[in-house]
Amino acid sequence: MVCNKNTLPEDPGVPTAPGSSPAFTGKVSMTPGHNGSSDKFEDEHYPAYTMGRAAEMIGATPGFLRAVEQARLFEAIRSDGGHRRYSRYQLRLAARVREIADQGTGIEAACRIVILEDQLAEALEINARHQRDQATPTN
Repeated sequence: MVCNKNTLPEDPGVPTAPGSSPAFTGKVSMTPGHNGSSDKFEDEHYPAYTMGRAAEMIGATPGFLRAVEQARLFEAIRSDGGHRRYSRYQLRLAARVREIADQGTGIEAACRIVILEDQLAEALEINARHQRDQATPTN
């Protein structure tokens, strides 16, 4: 089974990625300022890191990043020259996959685990927000 957010069962009440809608396609837009932030340093989705630097940051090899991408956890953005670029968000996901894989789990299974963890975190965030909204008195 290919590890991809698109292959997970649909639940219309639970988005499949942080800040997404239930119709999330499994890919995060990496265009600069996509989230309204004009400051690329603040944007966790801005593809700021080359493959070599990204691998170094998470203590992995470029081959590991290619394997995670092949497992469809995410898709790296390509520079004008065709080189892969990664965001902080993608590096956090890849680092978590590496942590799980280092314990003996296969990369595709580790991707699946990370996707499910990501979905759970988003669902909990939505639930907490909903509970806060319900607790706020209306005039």
